[in-house]
Amino acid sequence: MSDSARLDAELLLCQAIDVPRNYLFAHPEDELDEASVARFADAVERRLDGEPMAYITGTREFWSRELLVSPATLVPRPETELLVDLALREIPRTATWQLLDLGTGSGAIAIALASERPLCNVTAVDASVDALGIARENARQLMLGNVSFAAGDWTAPVAGRRFRVIVSNPPYVRSDDPALEALRHEPLQALAAGPDGLDAIRVLAADCGEILEEEGTLLLEHGADQEDDVAALLAAHGWCDITCHNDLAGLPRVTAARRFGK
Repeated sequence: MSDSARLDAELLLCQAIDVPRNYLFAHPEDELDEASVARFADAVERRLDGEPMAYITGTREFWSRELLVSPATLVPRPETELLVDLALREIPRTATWQLLDLGTGSGAIAIALASERPLCNVTAVDASVDALGIARENARQLMLGNVSFAAGDWTAPVAGRRFRVIVSNPPYVRSDDPALEALRHEPLQALAAGPDGLDAIRVLAADCGEILEEEGTLLLEHGADQEDDVAALLAAHGWCDITCHNDLAGLPRVTAARRFGK
């Protein structure tokens, strides 16, 4: 058994009997009752079918916070923390800005920003009502009063408003990418974005300029092979100061842009 498989099994067993992981090592002689065995077996079958651990356990850590997730939301990825980090570099600790997270999913990005910049107001938008339900519950459990949620497609729910920083981790996988098979348990609409994976980013490049303050910043996560295409789309729509940032693996991951430059 690999280390990761053993860890998964231990975590699933902890969930089945509702104990912390250190309990397993402290009480190796304990025997499971039939109900616990059934719960554990069901969880193992789901994992063997490729279902993410986060969906089975119902939680995932992001930005050092335990968040609820469900099949209505993507599982937050570690590389997306770069998007949060870059946004926080733009926002002074004493700022009272309006911030926007488009395609919020579980609310991971919006909640991280709202937690780190409590004087700012964060609006989180998603087309999925089910995803927004998860995001709202995450914000409620973390007692965040400076984040609000709106249902709708991209910028439509916030038309007419202005934001100093806009962030988004949109779908950017090509619709025929074989990798989608391994991600089949996650919501397709949050992953795939047309033949070249850029359909959502095209919308954001075209529309976000209308709701961004003049000196504001747009930050977009994208695929590691999309850096040049994203830059070209942004430039075609009048964006300036276009800069791509690499993730911890050294891969191009987040592109920043301003509407009018400095």
